[in-house]
Amino acid sequence: MIRALLAALLLAVTLPGAARAAPPDHGPWTALLEAHVRPIDGGASTVVDYDGFARDRLALNRYLDSLSAVTRADFDRWNNAEQLAFLINAYNGYTIALVLSGWPDLESIKDLGGWLRTPWEKRFFRLLGERRSLDDVEHGLIRGSGRYDEPRIHFAVNCASIGCPALRREAYLGARLDAQLEDQARRFLGDDSRNRVTDDGVAVSPLFKWYREDFTGGWRRADSLGAFLALYADALGPRRVDPAALKAGDLPVKFLDYDWGLNSASPPRER
Repeated sequence: MIRALLAALLLAVTLPGAARAAPPDHGPWTALLEAHVRPIDGGASTVVDYDGFARDRLALNRYLDSLSAVTRADFDRWNNAEQLAFLINAYNGYTIALVLSGWPDLESIKDLGGWLRTPWEKRFFRLLGERRSLDDVEHGLIRGSGRYDEPRIHFAVNCASIGCPALRREAYLGARLDAQLEDQARRFLGDDSRNRVTDDGVAVSPLFKWYREDFTGGWRRADSLGAFLALYADALGPRRVDPAALKAGDLPVKFLDYDWGLNSASPPRER
């Protein structure tokens, strides 16, 4: 009897906490993305209808408020996949909000920066109990936390630029995160405007130069950039490339230019 009573008391104490620890509903974010993100180039990339997001600003703000309401204690109760999905969604959602703060009269997200700080350094939202910037999320909470060891996040976080990997038309979810990140990696690497096989090697996005250490840190045993690219040799189309030659470093890796133009479905308008 005493054991049963103790068990009931323990259940009563733990269940409310477990409920509070549940990740927020990312369904509203998926609905916004489906409504205002359009695939182009056969699905290799996407453009964003910022006018549509502006009309749905209330729904966007409600979703972002639900992310801001998450406590650090609850966040730490989730598994790593749920945490990472939450952080990627937060980065992408707040990037949209940042662009809307200057829309419609900007040509690049870089226009929102100033002399002393970049747009990514602006602390304009709260997340996990602190005032944050986009850099805080990407380089602090994701890359700097030591929790995730996931280079494919660079194909998922979206910087609102043409050169960036596609903004996915659905929210990231912990239960599906690995498959979603793998799909993002293959879509990005298969986009020959950003990554392609050349006559004497491969030419890839400067993302691989800027974040080289993330791609060469041993994920899936990749200890060089060539070894990482060899994991996706079948995606680097349409020309074939020898994965063994990539892994061995026999093929030169060059870096293309990055297009910082806004990933907008329509040109900006003058106010």
